[in-house]
Amino acid sequence: MTAAGPPRPLADRLRPRCLTEFVGQSHLLAPGKPLRTAIERGQPHSMVLWGPPGTGKTTLAELLSGAGQAEFVRLSAVMAGVRDVRVAVERALALWRERQRRTVLFVDEVHRFNKAQQDAFLPYVEDGTLTFIGATTENPGFALNNALLSRVRVYVLNGLDAVAIGQLVDRALTDSERGLGGRWPLSEVARDRLAQAADGDARRALIWLELAAELAEAQDIPLEAALPNVMSDGAARRFDRGGDLFYDQISALHKAVRGSSPDAALYWLARMLDGGCDPLYLARRVARMASEDIGNADPRALQLALDAWETQERMGSPEGELAIAQAVVYLAVAPKSNAVYTAFAAARRDVERRGTLETPPHLRNAPTALARDLGHGADYRYPHDEPNSYAAGECYFPEALKDARYYQPTANGLEGRIGEKLERLRELDRRSGRRRYR
Repeated sequence: MTAAGPPRPLADRLRPRCLTEFVGQSHLLAPGKPLRTAIERGQPHSMVLWGPPGTGKTTLAELLSGAGQAEFVRLSAVMAGVRDVRVAVERALALWRERQRRTVLFVDEVHRFNKAQQDAFLPYVEDGTLTFIGATTENPGFALNNALLSRVRVYVLNGLDAVAIGQLVDRALTDSERGLGGRWPLSEVARDRLAQAADGDARRALIWLELAAELAEAQDIPLEAALPNVMSDGAARRFDRGGDLFYDQISALHKAVRGSSPDAALYWLARMLDGGCDPLYLARRVARMASEDIGNADPRALQLALDAWETQERMGSPEGELAIAQAVVYLAVAPKSNAVYTAFAAARRDVERRGTLETPPHLRNAPTALARDLGHGADYRYPHDEPNSYAAGECYFPEALKDARYYQPTANGLEGRIGEKLERLRELDRRSGRRRYR
């Protein structure tokens, strides 16, 4: 430590000072894009920057503030409260009165603010006292008040690709003013390995690089030899076990199965397991896929999914995970039908809309003499006593729904044969002339 304070970390020293130094997010910063235009014109507007760690959210907020020559006030929602917001507002009001200088209020991890804390600065965003910039790794649609969302623009930042991180690593290695000044050579292979391991997080790559440089200097070894000792093993990939990434990935797995892509389905299964997802959760979701997207086109799919679930419960990993993978592949290549899924949904809608329709007398239970005297079960036709074990023309609905039809079998797999059978039975109904409620 010096009189000026502790040395700044490499990641902070290399923070871009202008737009030309910023790497990545071309979908937001290409010429003509609103965010780039706001920086170039020095006219920041209230916004939320949503993206994974190490993608430039704080840097963009600083660039926007600097371009507009505004006062930059930074709060962390982890530490700050309503009082801190009020102090920032009072400071912003004083700056405007005294120097006509605007204030950018940057709130990091803004999703951690509760409703009262968000409401505290809402009026000042509305009247222009503050330009609000929030940074979050969580979906703003869930984490922020609708009142606040309606007053800001949401920009989505992506994880940086390996090429972009490689550019930052090269800059760190060669920059003599803020970086390592060319003192530590690094092969292209090692540089690429570092960029890949960072998994889209520039800050992580620079932290590892700085730690490796310190270790190399302390042990008098090449930087390339020091890097493996500071880089995290395996679990560096992003996965939040309950946030957007989690649900995006289970959605991708389900859609890959539905889309008959076994390779993509295996990839997303592996991604979730790699991130630490509970295999039993995945087994439960796979069983759901078997009913929702395969159904009666191949009834074996559900049994295989249940077998995989049981294997995971009994044997654990890795044997259970392999069984889940087997089920996922089977479901992906199986014939598809959502006919039962849509039919069940339609039946439930009728139940909700129609209320408690009376059970027709001939379908009622008749366990007692009184029930029989009241006509319960009267005129019921026992299908096994009828030709082909089918009571042609019989209706099993309440009268108000006598013409309802929910299940529409597809022509896929076994369901094609089911559809053919149902059509034959309906033809018998038409010929019988005995349909009730006509």
